[in-house]
Amino acid sequence: MRIREYAETDWAQVWPIVEDVIVAQETFPYDPTWPAEVAHEVWVERPPGRTVVAEENGTVLGTAKMGANRPGPGAHVATASFMVAAAAARGRGVGRALCEHALDWARRQGFAAMQFNAVVETNTAAVELYRRLGFTVIGTVPKSFAHPTLGRVGLHVMHRPL
Repeated sequence: MRIREYAETDWAQVWPIVEDVIVAQETFPYDPTWPAEVAHEVWVERPPGRTVVAEENGTVLGTAKMGANRPGPGAHVATASFMVAAAAARGRGVGRALCEHALDWARRQGFAAMQFNAVVETNTAAVELYRRLGFTVIGTVPKSFAHPTLGRVGLHVMHRPL
């Protein structure tokens, strides 16, 4: 598996991953009715942020975006988001590789920490992965995510110094 910069030609493979994740409504607070154009505007970061893909033999297995969590006085803290192809890649370490890549990128860019603003508390695979990579839950916003089968669940704010 190789992680590389996103190219516009990747959107044909990235969009089905993004669409599957947002339509499932289980892990991202994105509108499931968004067309590809809107999702593209939200997902693909403009510089100085960055978007990458994880690929194997020309097949995109996952994607990540990263950048400053906030502008101005908050710009020393990075953030990132990750999406992995359901059937082709889950359970193969793609999410971990993307997260480690984002952490390394943030360190090299001089960020002091990384913060995830909205990790769905029932997304246990992601929560546990982030914990193993040194993140802690610094707070949970109760009942702030409408899960399609579990009802309203919390969103964790997770943080780790770099």
